[in-house]
Amino acid sequence: MFITMKKRMFIVAVAAAFCACSGGSSDANAGQTAGDGASQETAAPKVYFTQEITPESLVRVYQALGVEATGRVAVKISTGEGGNTHYLKPTLIRNLVEAVDGTVVECCTAYGGTRQDPQKHWQTIHEHGFDSIFRVDLMDEFGDFRIPVQDTTHLKYDIVGEHLKNYDYMINLAHFKGHSMGGFGGVLKNASIGVASTAGKAYIHSAGKMETTETLWSNTAEQDDFLESMAAAAQAVHDYMEGRVIYINVMNNMSVDCDCSGHPETPRLKDMGILASLDPVALDKACLDLVFTHQAAEDDDEQPLIERINRQHGTYIVDYAEQIGLGSKTYSLINIDRQ
Repeated sequence: MFITMKKRMFIVAVAAAFCACSGGSSDANAGQTAGDGASQETAAPKVYFTQEITPESLVRVYQALGVEATGRVAVKISTGEGGNTHYLKPTLIRNLVEAVDGTVVECCTAYGGTRQDPQKHWQTIHEHGFDSIFRVDLMDEFGDFRIPVQDTTHLKYDIVGEHLKNYDYMINLAHFKGHSMGGFGGVLKNASIGVASTAGKAYIHSAGKMETTETLWSNTAEQDDFLESMAAAAQAVHDYMEGRVIYINVMNNMSVDCDCSGHPETPRLKDMGILASLDPVALDKACLDLVFTHQAAEDDDEQPLIERINRQHGTYIVDYAEQIGLGSKTYSLINIDRQ
């Protein structure tokens, strides 16, 4: 959909304010960063932004990155819980998946629902229309395996779907929205919880204490330990792919609830656009900045999402991910609609 002129003017104003609010910065034409000199400007990762949320603009923001996803390409999305209507629709992502000849990939969940085991998950995938358009791979359908983690504060390894071995490149295509446990979900969550098998999800949620879901939800980790574990797992996936990952957040249907909810709250915040980067920390930070610097208007209220994020200390994941070296919270925002 195309964003209204009023919304368009608002987002440009918000982007200009990022430097003062968040450590991020914006120059729609040159992509310069705020900082002390050329070295910082060169170092700041680029985050590309379009206000349009269409199949064509999704391809354009991918192309703006200037890198090509080659070989066997996994497109990691959430196929959405049964009953949820907020997930990224096949019609929206189709052009991008076709452009990279990609395979849509998923893993099973760690809670009771319509994606808790392969049989139920495949039924949900079919009902949501993915397998009629794309190759789809449920990566942990036949098993999982362990990959190394750099940060061993909580995790000794990460447990991911076995079929991750089959891919040369990944497009982490996330729906940016709220989340009941993480506060928000973006590319960091999509890389960590999203790529983890059921056992891996339990391992992350428990901050390395268990690999089974039997007693998981009565023995979850302290919140910051959970967020730190997610950051470590996201880094593990990035490292396993040897950095061959493209990160994209779509900021539409931004309910306070995740796509893993079968009955999500109605979004109170209007759609903002699509952002892409090679740096997952910079990308999630840029999306958080858009939300936190938003100015409420009629039928366009950021407060419910902000309250959900703050309640779960959600922004801490980008702080910790930067601390362990996964990426940078300082970025250069480039509006490709102005080029």
